[in-house]
Amino acid sequence: MPELPEVEVSRQGIAPFLTGATIKQVIVREPRMRWPVPDSIQEACAQVIERVERRAKYILLRTQVGSIILHLGMSGNLRVLPVGSEVQKHDHIDIVLNSGQLLRLHDPRRFGACLWVKGEPELHPLLAKLGPEPLTTDFSDETLFERSRGRKTAVKQFIMDNANVVGVGNIYANESLFRSGIHPKRAAGNISKARYQILTEHIKTVLAEAITQGGTTLKDFTKADGKPGYFVQQLAVYGRAGLPCTHCGNTLQEIRLGQRSTVFCAQCQR
Repeated sequence: MPELPEVEVSRQGIAPFLTGATIKQVIVREPRMRWPVPDSIQEACAQVIERVERRAKYILLRTQVGSIILHLGMSGNLRVLPVGSEVQKHDHIDIVLNSGQLLRLHDPRRFGACLWVKGEPELHPLLAKLGPEPLTTDFSDETLFERSRGRKTAVKQFIMDNANVVGVGNIYANESLFRSGIHPKRAAGNISKARYQILTEHIKTVLAEAITQGGTTLKDFTKADGKPGYFVQQLAVYGRAGLPCTHCGNTLQEIRLGQRSTVFCAQCQR
């Protein structure tokens, strides 16, 4: 599933083509997405896209009267193409612009979304209860520490909970905990504030590095320009179960937490 860096890379890729453009038409070939594409999406026509933003894994195309909310689901991607480009299988939605280009949502599994909301999109039920963005000042070790008090849940699941901080998906939770030297099964409430300070900084660093390097290439993901990301080359633990730890040489172990693969070094992470 595309995680926050992949979504941010997509946002950065499409923003220059969409910002300031007028939506001429919204073509919906397949409305049966994760949530049905509403008929009200047509209200976006004739509106100028003022900003292209991201909230968690949602991309927001903001206009004066409302916003289109896009989600890539498990296998979706966004491409900017010339109007009239050949339609391929699973090309479900086109947002046609007055520039002669269009934004196309391609989603083989149809777990993505294309929604329309009037007014402030932050009030939409999908966004209203989200936690702080990890790369902003709203996310701090103090916030994470306070939210963790009394929590017995494993710290990996705790930082993957969007109510605590958004966008720390499985890959980046593995990597951040490894860099921080924290065992993924440790109870969130038993971790000191000093260690949360270290973890917070590593979460920020890992995500920022992934965005800079183009996102992590997954099976179904490419950037908006069709080029893959390269952060996968820098992964220290994710996908490396049974291989030597890059720090101590100990064999990396793999367990399941919350039905997700979790790889760690029992020597380096306590």
